[in-house]
Amino acid sequence: MGPVLAGVLQLLALIAALALAYVPLGTYMARVYSSDKHWRVEKWVYKGIGANPNTEMRWPAYLRGVLAFSAVSVVFLYLLQRLQGHLPGSLGFKAIDPDQAFDTATSFVTNTNWQSYYGEQAMGHVVQTAGLAVQNFVSAAVGIAVAVALVRGFARSRTGELGNFWSDLVRGVTRILLPLSVVAAIVLVACGAIQNFSGIHEVGQFFGGHQQWNGGAVASQEAIKEIGTNGGGYFNANSAHPFENPTPFTNLFEIFLLLVIPFALTRTFGLMVGSIKQGYAILATMATIWVGFIALMMWTEFAHHGPALQIAGGAMEGKETRFGVGASSIFAVSTTLTSTGAVDSFHSSFTGLGGGITMLGMQLGEIAPGGTGSGLYGMLVMAIIAVFIAGLMVGRTPEYLGKKIGTREIKFAACYILITPALVLIFTAAAMALPTPGHSMTNSGAHGFSEILYAYSSAANNNGSAFAGLNADTQWFNSTLGLAMVLGRFLPMVFVLALAGSLAEQKPVPATAGTLRTEKPLFTGLLVGAILIITGLTYFPALALGPLAEGLAS
Repeated sequence: MGPVLAGVLQLLALIAALALAYVPLGTYMARVYSSDKHWRVEKWVYKGIGANPNTEMRWPAYLRGVLAFSAVSVVFLYLLQRLQGHLPGSLGFKAIDPDQAFDTATSFVTNTNWQSYYGEQAMGHVVQTAGLAVQNFVSAAVGIAVAVALVRGFARSRTGELGNFWSDLVRGVTRILLPLSVVAAIVLVACGAIQNFSGIHEVGQFFGGHQQWNGGAVASQEAIKEIGTNGGGYFNANSAHPFENPTPFTNLFEIFLLLVIPFALTRTFGLMVGSIKQGYAILATMATIWVGFIALMMWTEFAHHGPALQIAGGAMEGKETRFGVGASSIFAVSTTLTSTGAVDSFHSSFTGLGGGITMLGMQLGEIAPGGTGSGLYGMLVMAIIAVFIAGLMVGRTPEYLGKKIGTREIKFAACYILITPALVLIFTAAAMALPTPGHSMTNSGAHGFSEILYAYSSAANNNGSAFAGLNADTQWFNSTLGLAMVLGRFLPMVFVLALAGSLAEQKPVPATAGTLRTEKPLFTGLLVGAILIITGLTYFPALALGPLAEGLAS
């Protein structure tokens, strides 16, 4: 079997698995967030934090809950890292430096999971499990909660109430993320991923030196890392490491895990707004972009431009021989079109155009299918923009799901789509203009520029993957990337929740003969076009200086 055919067959198997999980998981999540009953363990949590889960919140109160919980999480994780040297199970590792502790704390709380350190050489068992793994759960649950609040904004009328943040947060962890992670971790352990609390031990002697590895609760963290679209690896090699991702089957399984909730949330959306067809329209948009990007990536990575590539069957530099070009291409596209950031190959070693595809995937806003929750609310904001454009074309007030898209709503949507590009481009320009940040680049020219552009695209979009050629463990990058993560996570949430509150206050508008049918393929095409054009106009000059220049020169 040729490598191209193998890659296509893996893609088809993945699509089939996602299709089988779509209806039951999407329906289950709709029931979770529509139920008025609380589990006993959830009641204990509410009592412990002093929250009343039955109190409905307007958008400012919901936002305060998101920000307060996230702020406390940053402080807790920061202190846990700074005190590591005094904690049990630290494996002899010292406390994390202040700038790196800040960067890591903001990274995991914002669902970015950017890592400027070697996990196996810096973090002990307590920090990994009680700190990083816990944030993998709750940061993902925060994203789903905000998405559900926006969906309620569409579904409800003549009220500003969007539900209860604390209830949505706890249910996301206890009823969705935790059960799925337990099952996924068991599968990974059965397939060879490690799960223990062993210390550091030698595994052999190479070139006159000793090779050392430490164990850890890897399978359980790998499970929620993918399910919660987090991405931070227990080891520096991330999902290219055999302890995290031992076989081609686990590689495909991990891709499935990082895609299944974001895709299934479109059915949750359809059920909660009372129109499954609307969910299918959003699903079709996401799937079209995802499959299109995979096709482009496979084409660029399988293109043979020399005898070495012909012998290897594609651009194998930086890729695991266990997985090959096809599986690595699927993983790279899936992890950058979601906010996962996990990698099973090194994106810096992809072809120039292939590296550009991974960057563009993040710059779209990671909405195809996007992160857990963030992908859905990002796509719904883009749907509002597309409806507004369609309304301008025909000269009528735009409507979406029975709600008028007026001046207030379009301002919130416009602010949402402008925040992240502004962060990416301003920080990239500053890093290139100042003398010190440039010293962190491994390469010069277009590829070196791509390293920095990729880093800020990853941070501001809360992805977390790296181009693997940039030394980001400096005060400049730890500080600015941490700031980009915080602003890129929470400023968009402000506008999403304000938009949700504005929509919930409206009364429903009856559909007429002139209403745009947003469940039809025509709207799906319009939405895909709007996403690609808006992103292309925003990032094209920067991409032309980096991956496009490198790809055309090769």
